[in-house]
Order: sequence, then C-alpha cells, then structure tokens
Amino acid sequence: MRYLFACIAIVGCAAPAYAADHLVSQSGKAFSVAALKAKVGDTISFRNQDPFVHNIFSLSDVQSFDLGTFAKGESRQVKLEKPGKLEVECAVHPEMKLVVEVAK
Repeated sequence: MRYLFACIAIVGCAAPAYAADHLVSQSGKAFSVAALKAKVGDTISFRNQDPFVHNIFSLSDVQSFDLGTFAKGESRQVKLEKPGKLEVECAVHPEMKLVVEVAK
C-alpha cells in the first residue's frame, strides 16, 4: 500500500493505453462513415454487408495496404502503424472513399 501511494505521488501511475477497434461497414456501395479519427496501434475492421464483393485498399504514403476481395458477411482488418492521413477506397467501387486521420 505504501508503494501505491508513493507511485501516485511521484509519477501519477498512468494507466496503460489500449488500442481500439473501429468497425467500418460497407453497405449500399458506401462506407458507414466518410471520415474516422484513430490512433497508432488501433485496428479498423471492414465488414461487407453488401450482396457483392468489395476490395479495400490504400495507396497512402503513410501506410499502404490491400485487404483483397471479400464477400458479404466477411470482414478484413488493418492495424494502423503510423500517424498521418490515410485515404481508403474500394477497387471494385471507386466512388467509395474513407479518410482516416491517425494520431500518435
């Protein structure tokens, strides 16, 4: 108990930060959000709710990825590795766009 009080008095014993999982669904040839704020270490889960396939990718300098093609009911994830702006699109439906602002 004495250690606990000393810890609080000296450094404040900051609680560990936990990564978040953000769910973005695809329905009606659109992402469920047009913009998303996240942090490095967070994960974005993309869930296809359309009756056809989507292919989610980003060619952004901050972090590029291609989650491949996936059908209705399937999900794919990407872990955010660096701070900055990601522009996410669907290769099958180019009108689908999502901007992700990744903070430290």
